[in-house]
Amino acid sequence: MCFLLNIKLNLMKSISIAILLMSAITLTNCSSSSMMGDSSKSVMVGGAEMMPSKNIVENAMNSSEHTTLVAAVKAAGLVETLQGAGPFTVFAPTNAAFNLLPSGSVDLLVKPYNKMTLTKILTSHVVAGRMSGADLSKMVKDGNGTATLTTLSGHKLMLSRQGDAVLVKDENGGTAVVTTANVYQSNGVIHVIDHVLIPS
Repeated sequence: MCFLLNIKLNLMKSISIAILLMSAITLTNCSSSSMMGDSSKSVMVGGAEMMPSKNIVENAMNSSEHTTLVAAVKAAGLVETLQGAGPFTVFAPTNAAFNLLPSGSVDLLVKPYNKMTLTKILTSHVVAGRMSGADLSKMVKDGNGTATLTTLSGHKLMLSRQGDAVLVKDENGGTAVVTTANVYQSNGVIHVIDHVLIPS
């Protein structure tokens, strides 16, 4: 009887330890997901669900807030690039962001003879690699308050933080705020911003 009782007690102890370990693992994973953003979950942008299984262009085309950006990407001939394997981190200006540019600027930029300028502006919003909001914040922290990214155009973006918000500054000093972070794509991640970034 004593032998059986000891076996039962040891078994119950082992089960209790296993449950505690599983709980600890679950809490750790939850904390990690909260910081990094869940790359398997969709995010609503511009009234549409951004699906992680779709690429950057496919998702952007479904956002009512990014019709100007999509039109510009098409005019610059960058659709194939942004549908590629990447991965890319894209700072995506909304229609409202483009509306802050001087009147007539967008109509002028999408003209065929301005394709080179438009391409430079758009690729100045794209960085190689998949960088989450947590990655950007860590870079800023590690850089004592600032961090620099090199875009596909070769131009620089300067990152900083203001409270909980990540700020992105272009080479001319223009600053955009990341309004929606961690919109994951099959070939990268989009961070929605409220201003267009202009390279020098």
